[in-house]
Amino acid sequence: QVQLVESGGGLVQAGGSLRLSCVSSENIFFLNSMGWYRQGPGKQRDLVAQITLGGRIDYADNGEGRFTISRDTALNTIYLEMNSLKPDDTGVYFCKAKILRSDYWGHGPQVTVSS
Repeated sequence: QVQLVESGGGLVQAGGSLRLSCVSSENIFFLNSMGWYRQGPGKQRDLVAQITLGGRIDYADNGEGRFTISRDTALNTIYLEMNSLKPDDTGVYFCKAKILRSDYWGHGPQVTVSS
């Protein structure tokens, strides 16, 4: 069982920035990938960005160029730096870790971007 603890959500004005953190209870090198997903009001949960064990990074189209995912392997932590935030970025941001066929989710901090 992998425990994920996120932090860094909150309320920000459009154009502002936020940084999310996700700490894994499992050594990050035992995880196939870690990533961030967003669930907007009344919407499905969609990928924002992910980073694989090998370091490959994937971004959803609407975040590329504004969002940056990174990791600190010594701290078993991934980060999501979000810049130039838009009201459409509002939602609950879930951290996900994947080991083989199992997915583990964090509680999901709320990010609200006001116009």
